[in-house]
Amino acid sequence: MLDFIRDNAAKLLEQTMTHIGLTFGSLALALLIGLPLGIFIAKRRRVASAVLGVAGVLQTVPSIALLGFLIPLLGIGAGPALMALFLYALLPIIRNTYVGITEVNPTLTEAARGMGMTDGQVLRQIELPLALPVIFAGIRTATVINVGVATLAAYVAAGGLGEFIFGGIALNNTNMMLAGAIPAALLAVLFDWALARLQVVKWGQLRNRTALWLFLLPLLSSAYLLPKAGQTKLLAGFAHEFGGRADGYPGLQKTYGLQISNRLLDQSLMYEAIRTRKVDVISGYSTDGRIKAFNLVVLDDDKHAFPPYAAAPIVREATLRTYPALGPTLDRLAGRLTDSIMTDLNYRADYLHQSPERVAREFLSRAGLLQTPTGPRRGQVVMGSKVFTEQYILAEIYRQLIEGYTPLRVVSKTGFGGTQLCFDALRTGAIDFYPEYTGTGLLVILQPSAPVLDSLDGQPEAVYTYVSQEFKRRYALHWEKPLGFNNAYCLMMRRPEAHALGIRSISLLTSYIDKR
Repeated sequence: MLDFIRDNAAKLLEQTMTHIGLTFGSLALALLIGLPLGIFIAKRRRVASAVLGVAGVLQTVPSIALLGFLIPLLGIGAGPALMALFLYALLPIIRNTYVGITEVNPTLTEAARGMGMTDGQVLRQIELPLALPVIFAGIRTATVINVGVATLAAYVAAGGLGEFIFGGIALNNTNMMLAGAIPAALLAVLFDWALARLQVVKWGQLRNRTALWLFLLPLLSSAYLLPKAGQTKLLAGFAHEFGGRADGYPGLQKTYGLQISNRLLDQSLMYEAIRTRKVDVISGYSTDGRIKAFNLVVLDDDKHAFPPYAAAPIVREATLRTYPALGPTLDRLAGRLTDSIMTDLNYRADYLHQSPERVAREFLSRAGLLQTPTGPRRGQVVMGSKVFTEQYILAEIYRQLIEGYTPLRVVSKTGFGGTQLCFDALRTGAIDFYPEYTGTGLLVILQPSAPVLDSLDGQPEAVYTYVSQEFKRRYALHWEKPLGFNNAYCLMMRRPEAHALGIRSISLLTSYIDKR
């Protein structure tokens, strides 16, 4: 891990400062709104339950869902991240301000008013000083919450230490994950300690170095939230896995010399980002149904940077020996799913919002493969899938197929966050099979030498044969017959803009960006 940190020190510093900026930028907004609101409801207790209830509901909204809702309004980057963190920080600040003021001994406030003090003077000189420890506890809680939640800002291309965490998860790079997780945890501890120290500092001593740095550091870090200078003509949105895989953006840089300003964000949000014109180019998959739904065009990979990605299930050989009927049942799908069929199935799920179960059932019915399960279930297999629409559809097709043609019960463990996670679950026996792609198996898992890659020459049959043999030899895993479609990585643009700029291929995209 130390080697990784040394090699990525500049990037780690940048993301740490961005993380601090997100944390304290949102905290400052929450203080500006939360403190006055807490004081207001403390004086008007009839509305307190409603205000605290709304703040509590906001706190319970799943962070990913909240970020997804904010993208159409605020785009990608720091905007939706700051807003989401601001909303999460409101509850502890409002609640602790309210509780701190309402728990001040009424005898003291009545005595102050009896001495002729106004309501404002009572608030400033009696209630707020006495409530300060409780208010500070809320601020400390909000700060620690924001440090943790700020890692999710990487989902919407806002940067921060979450880029290392989610990139490491997608690529199964433990050093990368720890390089993000450990500094995030240390920041939470450091900020809580610093605020605890600030809490006991007298207000007349706020000019000392400790307090100065507590305010100066967030101010300096906020500069990292501003758009970077030197951005290229077009902005790309890449999934975390695509941004780090050898067959992703690094491969495009090597093959085409492509240098495009890009933001790493969750792959499920990329299409929303390009649909709402927040980015101009995205990474994706050639059979994705949203290509048709959002009027996108796939740029031609004219230099063949992406290998073939023939889809096929990988099964543990031990499982095939235990359940001999499983292999022939899986192979009933061999060659049945063409590129156009798979694209249509994805379109129906992504755009028409049909459930994967319905999409799978109707496909099997049209293909003459639908069977109604009969008899008792004897034995079970555990099936995995990655976290995107096509994998959910394939998993549902396999479930219905297996339960219709065999007495086996299928247990689904869907939604693995990356290739390596799914593969490790298979290799260790946590799952029995899952759908994979030959190009992914080749470059992400096997990672052969350059001479081996040159010998395969990107030929689908050669890649499938090599991957099948190596998986069997190294891992005792069996590749069943390919399904018939090729779900390759690709770059996409909105069709009208691509047509207007004359960009039909990745080479033309590179040339356009390089023009001054």
